[in-house]
Amino acid sequence: MKLLASITALALFSGTVAHAAGPHSHGEKPLHGGVVAEARDIDFELVAQQDKLRLYLRDHGKKVDVNNATATLTLLNGADKQEVALVPQDEWLGAAGEFRVAKGTKAVAVVKQAGKTVTVRFVLP
Repeated sequence: MKLLASITALALFSGTVAHAAGPHSHGEKPLHGGVVAEARDIDFELVAQQDKLRLYLRDHGKKVDVNNATATLTLLNGADKQEVALVPQDEWLGAAGEFRVAKGTKAVAVVKQAGKTVTVRFVLP
C-alpha cells in the first residue's frame, strides 16, 4: 500500500504542474463550461460531470490533436479518491461512468503526449 501511495504521490508531483482555481490573468476562458489551467503554453479545460469527464487541450487558441495522448485524472474529495483513465475521444480526452464531482473537488490530470508528461491541477467551482 505504501508503494502505491508513493507512486501516486510521485505521479502527482512530477512533470510540470499548473493549478486552476478560477480565471487567471492570461485570458484563458472556458469554451466548454469547464475550468481552465495553463501549463507549457497549453490551455487545459476540464469539464467534470457526474457521468462524464472531458479534458480539452488548446495551444494558443488552436485545438491540440489528442489522438496519441493519454491521461490519468485523480479526483479528490476530502479523503475520497477516484482515479480515472482518460482516452482520446474526438477532440478531447475523456471517460464515461460515475464520478464523484462536486463544488470544491480537486482534480489532478497527468497528461502524456509525444514523450512529454504534464501535470495540471484543478479545483472545481
